[in-house]
Amino acid sequence: MTIVGVLALQGAFAKHILMLESLGVRAIEVRKPEELSLCQGLIIPGGESTTMMRQIEFIQMSEPLKDFARKKPLLGPAQA
Repeated sequence: MTIVGVLALQGAFAKHILMLESLGVRAIEVRKPEELSLCQGLIIPGGESTTMMRQIEFIQMSEPLKDFARKKPLLGPAQA
């Protein structure tokens, strides 16, 4: 079964999960680097980018996210 993770640090992650589930997609909240291994794809909700980056650094998820993005699909907000 395909599992799509939603980075659950900030933003409307619950709404993303509800939408995925309404489409019949299994979705999980991702809050720890090790949870990325459960996912075949990842959505990063929009939010205040400085706060999001601080949280990503604090939980040491920066490198795991980069590695994930090299191998699997990732959807996130566009950078200005």
